[in-house]
Amino acid sequence: MPSHSLHCSGSLSRRSFLHAGFLALGGLGLGDVLRLRAAASETSSDDTAIILIWLQGGPSHMETYDLKPEAPLDYRGEMNPIRTNVPGIDVCELLPLHARVADRFTIIRSISHGFANHAGGAGRFLSGRDPLRPLDPISQFPTIPTVVNRVKESRNVGVPNYVGSANRVYGGGSSYLGESALPFVVAGDPNADNFSVPNLSMSDSLKNRLDDRVSLLKSFDEMQRDIDRNGSLASMDKFNDKAISILTSDKAREAFDISQEDPKTREKYGRHKWGQRALLARRLVESGVTFVTMQMQNPQVPGAIGNWDIHAVNGHLFDDTRARLPIFDRAIAALIDDIYQRGLDKKVMVVVSGEFGRTPRINPQKGTRSGVIQPGRDHWPGAMSVLVSGGNMPMGQVIGSTTSNGAYAKDNKLEPNDLLATMYRHLGIDYHAAFLDHTGRPMPILPHGEPIRELS
Repeated sequence: MPSHSLHCSGSLSRRSFLHAGFLALGGLGLGDVLRLRAAASETSSDDTAIILIWLQGGPSHMETYDLKPEAPLDYRGEMNPIRTNVPGIDVCELLPLHARVADRFTIIRSISHGFANHAGGAGRFLSGRDPLRPLDPISQFPTIPTVVNRVKESRNVGVPNYVGSANRVYGGGSSYLGESALPFVVAGDPNADNFSVPNLSMSDSLKNRLDDRVSLLKSFDEMQRDIDRNGSLASMDKFNDKAISILTSDKAREAFDISQEDPKTREKYGRHKWGQRALLARRLVESGVTFVTMQMQNPQVPGAIGNWDIHAVNGHLFDDTRARLPIFDRAIAALIDDIYQRGLDKKVMVVVSGEFGRTPRINPQKGTRSGVIQPGRDHWPGAMSVLVSGGNMPMGQVIGSTTSNGAYAKDNKLEPNDLLATMYRHLGIDYHAAFLDHTGRPMPILPHGEPIRELS
């Protein structure tokens, strides 16, 4: 995302006001961002939301949700499955908290696609289209959260409609929907004592100064109203009013203020970055945010590498798994349990996934840091596991299966588009609707795919 601001038509004083640093989304003032959303359409007013927990790098299905204890040793690895509270659903032994809430989630084991690099895999998974440039870290097509943000742009409930922990996941992006469809970014570690969201934590004196500027701008508007020939001032007012309403919104500040949570709840999620990001996601959808993407990478625990890309050259597969899964287990299980306990399970759909799975066969290599031969798994889009929860959908089931060695989808073969169609349906969005691309050609939100029958 460019670091410079995009300037739209309007008086210099307005631009300077919003550009002055009260709120910036990756270099875009919120007023600028909102003005760029003039062409999208609202297709649903349903109070629904999605939390996407994104496991960048691609988690191993063979060490999480699709273990193969009967497979040959060089496939099955060192982890063992355990039973859950739903007969027939097994998960990794390092996910005991998952096992207690299995009746509140569903595992999809039969999604696959054809792109084995991170950018291409993420772009394919999140947009529903084959990437034109698979190695480009920015998707050439709009990804689901940016589509949702564009469709929901006229919705104003005092909080942003799309919040993410980064401008884009690797391979994500907004393409022809424009930079305005990118998220309100909440970076950093919500577990840190000094965590805050810049520009939403204004002092009373700064808020009063902002109110004074708003009053001044309104007086300028009244003087200029008679010379407005094309409605640009009225249009600009609409976007600036929405920007200012978020800047001065107690609702927005409270939603992002994770310190308001009961300490016992914070402990339940885990007092680490992953747990508190999951908790923050729940707070945001509860406050009215439609789409939240939270990345779980860099767990900052001994023995774990940064993301989920567990090649042997990057780290020891089983040491990494033993280090990262306990904190992952706690965060995800707490989020699922909390969604149901707070009565949000019909409103909120939780999706936990990365861009692909890992090779079913273990590939030992010399580690870059360790200097010794160690186990790892490489990129593998032929099979992957996705966890979904809530969304007023049937839970406590496994959808699809893979071959005996975990290599390929076997029963009920699905692709990312089917999951995306399910997510759009939950939000009440017509995924057959079209946007115009850069050439003016209408492009449907999804080129193909239907909601997953078992989740109806």
